[in-house]
Amino acid sequence: KSYIEGFQPSQADAVVFDALSGPPSADLENALRWYNHIKSYGAARSSFTGRKKDLSAYGPAGSGAPAAGGDDDDDDDDIDLFGSDDEDAKAERERRLAEYAAKKAKKPALIAKSSLLLDVKPWDDETDMAELEKCVRTIEADGLLWGASKLVPVGYGIRKLQINAVIEDDKISTDFLEDEITKFEDYVQSMDIAAFNKI
Repeated sequence: KSYIEGFQPSQADAVVFDALSGPPSADLENALRWYNHIKSYGAARSSFTGRKKDLSAYGPAGSGAPAAGGDDDDDDDDIDLFGSDDEDAKAERERRLAEYAAKKAKKPALIAKSSLLLDVKPWDDETDMAELEKCVRTIEADGLLWGASKLVPVGYGIRKLQINAVIEDDKISTDFLEDEITKFEDYVQSMDIAAFNKI
C-alpha cells in the first residue's frame, strides 16, 4: 500500500507523519519513500481528505512510530505499519520468480529467417530451363526451403528462372546460394538477388 488508508494521501497519513520523530532508517525503503512523499506536501498535509483519528486507530506502534495511548505488545507483531516484507511474502516472490525464469527458459528462441527472390540467368535461349530449375532445386541444406518459381522473359527469346527461397539467416548465406547455383555452369550464367526480405 502506498498510503496508510486508501489510494491517496489522507488525514491518516498526516497523523502518522506528525507522530514520527524523524525519517525512518534507510533499510525501511518503503517507509522512507512514504515519509518523503508525505513530507513533500508541507503545510498542505492539513488539507488532506478524511477525518483525523487518534494515532492508535491506524495500527500499533512499530518501526519508530510512537503510539498515543496504551501499547498492546501482542499487536506489535501482527501489523507492520510500513509494510516491510515478511518471510512468507519473500518466499512467495522467490517462487514466482523461479516459475517465471523456468517458463522463459522453455520458450524457444526466435529464429531469424529471410525470404529471397532469386533471378537465375541461362547462357542463351537454347538452355533447357526445366533442367536448370531441377538442378537448382537439388541444392539442399539445413535452413533452406525452396518455394514457387516461374520463367520470366528477358529478351531475344531468353527467359530467366525466378525462384523463391526461405533461408535461416544463421545457417544459410546468400554467398552459399550463389556458389552452389553457379556450380551448374552448363546451364547457369549468373545469379542475382531480386528481392531480400526479413521474415
